[in-house]
Amino acid sequence: MADHIKIRKADGTWVVRAGGAVLAETNNALELTEGAMAPVIFFPRTDIAMAFLEPSPETSHSPYLGNAQYFSIETKSRSLPNAAWTYEDPAEGMDRIKDHIAFYTSNADIAVERL
Repeated sequence: MADHIKIRKADGTWVVRAGGAVLAETNNALELTEGAMAPVIFFPRTDIAMAFLEPSPETSHSPYLGNAQYFSIETKSRSLPNAAWTYEDPAEGMDRIKDHIAFYTSNADIAVERL
């Protein structure tokens, strides 16, 4: 495991909203911090309305986290390409984020919030 990456249970209830819909709500979110980067909240797949997510052909690789697969969010009015990602087979030591999905908060159409 990379020493500069920390994964912990995120306190409280977390939600993801996009296109006027709640895509996820959980008390079991994980917070991943990687060095000086902003923390990322990962939601368990079981707490996500997966009908809103469409698998994307986009992939990327992190030497510390593994290979990421992306999803586009399909809202009632539009598609938000590559707006979420997951590590289906995370790198060694990153097992906690398996079966979790994170959402890009840099997109103004997506909100990840603690209630």
